[in-house]
Parts: sequence; C-alpha cells; structure tokens
Amino acid sequence: MKKLFILLVIISVSCGPNGEEIPVTQMETKYKIAYFAGGCFWCMEPPFDELNGVISTIVGYMGGHVENPTYEIVLTGKSGHAEVVQVTYDENLVAYSKLIEVYWRNIDPTALNYQFNDYGSQYRTEIFYLNEDQKNIAIRTRKELEVSGKFSEPIVTGISKAEKFYIAEDYHQDYYMKNNLKYGIYKKASGREDFFKQIWEEIDSY
Repeated sequence: MKKLFILLVIISVSCGPNGEEIPVTQMETKYKIAYFAGGCFWCMEPPFDELNGVISTIVGYMGGHVENPTYEIVLTGKSGHAEVVQVTYDENLVAYSKLIEVYWRNIDPTALNYQFNDYGSQYRTEIFYLNEDQKNIAIRTRKELEVSGKFSEPIVTGISKAEKFYIAEDYHQDYYMKNNLKYGIYKKASGREDFFKQIWEEIDSY
C-alpha cells in the first residue's frame, strides 16, 4: 500500500510509464525526494527502506541520453543511464544528510563504472541532487570521505544535477522482497557485505 500511495504522489516529478516527460522538481509537501545511483538498484532499496522517515523507494533510470529507456537498453550501457533509486522521505523524521550517510556506507565509491560483480557505466555511483542544499551536502560529505583514510584509492562518485527519472519495470520494484531467495544468493555472491564489513568494521543487516 505504501508503494501504491507514493506512486500517485510522485507522478508530478518523474516520467510516467508511457514515457511522457514530467519535470523533476521538489514536491511542495513535507515529503522530499533524493536520487542515488549505487550500482545494482535491487541492492540500493533495502538500506533506505529500513530507515525511519523513508516513505518509499522506487527504482529507475537517470542520467542518459535515450528517451524512454527500457532495462534491456540500459543494461547495454549504451543509453548512458545509471540504475537509480528514488527515495521519498519525510524531512521531519530523517534528514538528507542521513540518507547520504547510508548511501556512502552501501557503495564502493572508488569503483569507476562498476560495483562489485556488476560492470558497466549503468552501475556507476552518482548522486543526483535536486537543489543547492543537496548539492552542498553531497560535496561536503564526499570531501570528508576523501580525507577519512577509509579508502586508499580516489573517490570517483559523481555529483550531478538530477535529470529526468524513468521508473523501471514493475518486476524490478522491491525485487529483494518479491524474490528474496534469488536476491540473497545474488547479494552474497557479489561480495558487497564482505566489502562493507572490511571498510566500516560493522554493517547493518540489510
């Protein structure tokens, strides 16, 4: 029910299922939106869904040059899109800075055009900001990460202005819940959890 409700709310800020262009703007409600590309979008929903104050997560595509992209096109890497999670949140309960913290802890920011065992520009890490506040927080936290000593390689995560967001096919939404067994096998084989434990020493059980 939560997912159905928010689809009705966000239609004014995305691209509809028929590909009609809808401007990407911040909603005039207490709910705000954030966009993050962190590799496989199946893996990026659970960490945000766990947060108190997150209303909904929806996966889709952003940052490319092809209109109305399908998963098959995005998968080739030729459309220029990244797999993205759209996070709708109540800023009275969770701050954008907290979303950014969760984001950094669930990616390898040193991997250029891949994440773990998924390769291609569609799996790049990128923060798509909607306003100057989001942009400034993203830049500040990236700089903090660069000097933290957590990573020996350069941070390559991009920070870009949000473009049109295309909602992915229905079978991708909440994949980790709809296909729990397959998702669990995929996540374990990818090495994501082992990487996060090594870097951060502790990790929430997403």
